[in-house]
Amino acid sequence: MKRAFVTGGSGFVGGRVIRELRSRGVEVAALARSAASAAQVEALGATAVRGDLDDVAAMQAGMAGADVVIHAAAHVAEHGPIAEFMRGTVAGTEHVLAAARAAAVPRLIHVSTEAVLADGAPIVQADETRPRASAPAGPYPLSKGLAEERVLAANGDGLATIIVRPRFIWGAGDTNLIPKIVELVKRGKFAWIGGGRHLSSSCHVDNVVEGILLAAERGAPGEIYFLTDGPPVEFRGFLTELIATYGVDAGSRSVPRWLARIVAALTGWMKTPPVTRTAIALVGQEVTVVDAKARRELGYTSHVSRAQGLAEMRQAKPAA
Repeated sequence: MKRAFVTGGSGFVGGRVIRELRSRGVEVAALARSAASAAQVEALGATAVRGDLDDVAAMQAGMAGADVVIHAAAHVAEHGPIAEFMRGTVAGTEHVLAAARAAAVPRLIHVSTEAVLADGAPIVQADETRPRASAPAGPYPLSKGLAEERVLAANGDGLATIIVRPRFIWGAGDTNLIPKIVELVKRGKFAWIGGGRHLSSSCHVDNVVEGILLAAERGAPGEIYFLTDGPPVEFRGFLTELIATYGVDAGSRSVPRWLARIVAALTGWMKTPPVTRTAIALVGQEVTVVDAKARRELGYTSHVSRAQGLAEMRQAKPAA
């Protein structure tokens, strides 16, 4: 691999991808929709390509000569107008695919999520043969599933498309998931759903990057690969450790799962409901997936252990 194009390069995963690619001597161009995003990707050593996911021409130009496109951008939120998810995630993916084909890029890696399986029921030791949810638990699972459909449909005729699905991405520098939970804890708005003692898979951000780059090198066209840290852990214990790296105590307050579901149903019309169907589906019950296929076919190792990742977070000392 000599040249790569990255979307979402100013984000948590995309930024780590750029950093690792540059450490390997790979030339990187990254989509940047603002001056701040451009500065971020350039600080990582990438060439900023100004534009957004609606700008097929800008992406096509930025992809010229690329060996691979790594599509890590999406509309990431629990809740909100479906139109925002459809534009940012589904149409955005369609535009990336169109640009990649027009630029004659041979491979595209799409960063997806286990959320495409979320229909409200627990996800227990799921592998890549489990169908996507037919009735997704919210706009985020819906839009990510539709994006996956587009990616798989585009495979062939000179473009190999591969999907990776990391579960519960975490690590130092997270700007999305854990900081939001920490803020809820600080505001007294956090409670464990159903006690939080269920099992969960997880994937440290550097393990996500490992899987993405292995998929870029060795992934079979049209295939999907789950990525995790290895065996699942108790969600409550693990999240408590994560939050503690911010100097915050998660506490012991809990709400029954049945009550959380009722609240989600009754407040789903609100701009910021206290709990959502998506949150219940993804963090309020067991979500465990199996990454044996990535280990077997890609040589994936999940080289960063949870202990190592937590130690890195403690050393980074995020602002509480």
